[in-house]
Amino acid sequence: MASQLGLQNETIPLTTRAAVTTALGMRTELSSDWPVKNPSALAPGECIVKIEYTGVCHSDLHLMLGDWLEQPLLPSVGGHEGVGRVVAIGAHTADRGVKIGDRVGIKHTIGTCMRCDMCLRGFDQHCPDRVVSGRDVDGTFAEYMVAFVDQLIPIPAALSSVAAAPILCAGVTVYDALKKLDAPTGSWLVISGGGGGLGHLGIQYAISRGLRVAAIDTGADKRTLCLSLGAEAFIDYAESTDVPADVRAATDPLGVHAALVTTTSSLSYVQAAKYVRRQGTILCVGVPPTLTDFPIGLVVDRGIKLIASQTGGRLAVQEALALAARGKYGLQPVSFRPDESSLDAMHVIG
Repeated sequence: MASQLGLQNETIPLTTRAAVTTALGMRTELSSDWPVKNPSALAPGECIVKIEYTGVCHSDLHLMLGDWLEQPLLPSVGGHEGVGRVVAIGAHTADRGVKIGDRVGIKHTIGTCMRCDMCLRGFDQHCPDRVVSGRDVDGTFAEYMVAFVDQLIPIPAALSSVAAAPILCAGVTVYDALKKLDAPTGSWLVISGGGGGLGHLGIQYAISRGLRVAAIDTGADKRTLCLSLGAEAFIDYAESTDVPADVRAATDPLGVHAALVTTTSSLSYVQAAKYVRRQGTILCVGVPPTLTDFPIGLVVDRGIKLIASQTGGRLAVQEALALAARGKYGLQPVSFRPDESSLDAMHVIG
C-alpha cells in the first residue's frame, strides 16, 4: 500500500490558478481561487499533480465551443496534455509504481475501468467508462489537478516537459494511427494538414517508420516547416486547382500508399480517396462536422481501406514519448498558440 494516511511532499493550497470556461466559446477566465481537493479527501487511486506545462489540443477548443455531442460541464477547467509532478497520493492506494515527486503526463483518457474488453486489449481510450480530462473532470489548465495513478504516464528523463506535453495527445494520436498502417518501408504517405499541431508531428513519426512524406497545407511558413521536418513534397491546397493530380505528380503516378487526414475538412477526405492508390489506406483522424460528397463508390472499387484512430492507449503514449526522448529523429513539437483566449495563465504550448 502506498500509505494508510495518504502522502504529500508539500503544503498544497486549497485553491489554485486556473483557466476556467464559464460559457460556450473559445474564451477562458483566469481564476485565482479555483478549488483544489484536500489531500485527505482523495479517494484510493487518486492523486494530485502540480502542473508544469500544458498543451492546448484542438479538441479542447471544440469542447469549449460546444461542437461535439459531449458538452463541457460549466464552469470547468479544460486540458489533457499536461506534465507535472505528483504531490499527493490518496490513502489506501495500491502500489502502481507512482511515487511522490514523479514527473508524469496527463493524457486525454485520465481514468478507465481497467477490466473491460477494451482495457484488457490495450484500447483503454475506448473504455465505455472512460473519464476524459477536461471534459468529465477538471483538466490541465490549472496549477493543481486531481488525476488517477493508473493512467499517469512516466516522462522519460531525456525529454523536457515542454516537449513532452503535446506528445500526450497530438503526438500519440498520429503515432498510434501510423501503427495501424501496413505499408512497407519507402511507401508514400500524404499528411493532410501537415503543418498543423498533429501534422508536423506526424511527419516526424512517419519518417521514423521509414515512410516518404508529402504534406498538404497552405502558406509559405507551413511549406518551410514541413520541408524542414523532412517532407519531400509540399502541396499548397490554396494554390492548387487539382490537389489529387498535384499529389500524384509530386509522388507517384499510381497514387500514394496512404493518407493521414488530420484536418476537419470534408474535402480532405474526398481528395484523399482520389490520390490514394488501389489497396491503399486512409487513416482517419480529423473529424469533419459532416462528410460531404465522399466518393464511396470509388473507395470500394479501388479497395481502399479506411482506418479510424482516436488518440492512443497507455502503451502507445509511452512508445511515442520514448521515441521523442531518443532524439534520433529530432522529434520536437512546434508551439501553436490559439487566438482569442486567455489560456496563457500557464506555460501553454501545443
